[in-house]
Amino acid sequence: MSNGSFPPEPGRRGGTLAIVLAALIPACFAGWLLWSSVGDAKDDGADGVGAPTTSSTSSPSPPSSGAPAAPSPPTPSGNASGKQSGKPSGKPLAGKVVVLDPGHNPNNRDHPSQIARLVDIGTDEKECDTTGTATNSGYAEASFTLDVARRARTLLEARGATVRFTQDGDRPYGPCVDERAEIGNKAHADAVVSVHADGAAAGERGFHVILPKSVRGGGADTSAITAPSRRLGERLRSRFAKATGSEPARYIADGSGLDVRGDLGGLNLSTVPKVFIECGNMRDSQDAAELTDKTWRERAADGVAQGITDFLNE
Repeated sequence: MSNGSFPPEPGRRGGTLAIVLAALIPACFAGWLLWSSVGDAKDDGADGVGAPTTSSTSSPSPPSSGAPAAPSPPTPSGNASGKQSGKPSGKPLAGKVVVLDPGHNPNNRDHPSQIARLVDIGTDEKECDTTGTATNSGYAEASFTLDVARRARTLLEARGATVRFTQDGDRPYGPCVDERAEIGNKAHADAVVSVHADGAAAGERGFHVILPKSVRGGGADTSAITAPSRRLGERLRSRFAKATGSEPARYIADGSGLDVRGDLGGLNLSTVPKVFIECGNMRDSQDAAELTDKTWRERAADGVAQGITDFLNE
C-alpha cells in the first residue's frame, strides 16, 4: 500500500469482534435486570407499602365492581336466653282470668237500708252485704281488703293474668253477695279469692281460709267446685303463711287454717273455684298492728298472689 499499511488479516478481525461482543452482552443483560427490578418496586403501591400476600389456603377476594358492599343482614335482637324480641314472654299466668273480691265496701256504712235487704243465696236468704269490722283505732276492714286486693292485682297482672274486681271503691255500696258470685261466674274465672279480715274476740290471732261446702238447692250447686276450691285454699294457706309469717288461727277449724262453710252466698252461688281468706283478726291488738302496716299488707298480697299462681300452674 502507498501509506505503508497492510490489510488486516481475516482471522484476526473476526477474533476482535467476538471479544467485543463477549464483553458487551453481559453488561447489557445486567442493565436490563437493574431496570426491571426498579420498575417492579414502583408497581408495589403508591404509598410504598407492598400489597398483602395471600396464603395458599385462603380464598381469593372477588374483584371489586366499584359499587358499595351490600350491608350484612341485621342480627336478630334477643335477651340472654335467646328469646327474640316481640315474642311472648312466657309469663306464668298468661291467658288466665282471676277475680279478686275485696270484702265489703268503704261506703256501705252510708247505705244501711240497701245493704240490709235480703238476697237469695240458694239454700237460704242473707243480707246483701255488711259494713265489715274494724280495728279498735277505726281502720276499716273494707279499706284493708281494697288495699291488699290492689297490691295482689299488680303482682298477678305482672305475671300475665287478667284480673277483675267485684268492686274497686267505685260503687256507692255493695255489690251484694249474690252479685259478687255472679261477677266471677260471668268472667269464667279460673280462680276467685274474696279478701277479708276477721272480727273475732281480742286475744284470738291468725288467719284462715274458708272453703265452699258441697251444697245443692235453689240456685246453689257447688258440687263441681268443692274439690278445686280446696286445692286453691290449700295453696293459699301455704303461701300466705310463708309470705307473712302468720300462723293459721287456732280459734276456728281446729287450727287447720281451712274452714268449710255452706252459709256464704259468695261461695254457694259460685260456679268457679272460689275461697275466702280472713287475713287476721282486726280486734286483736297484735294482729291489728300487722293489718295496719303497709309493709305487712304487701307481704299479704304476695301470699295471695303466689297461692293463686301455684293453683293455676298445677
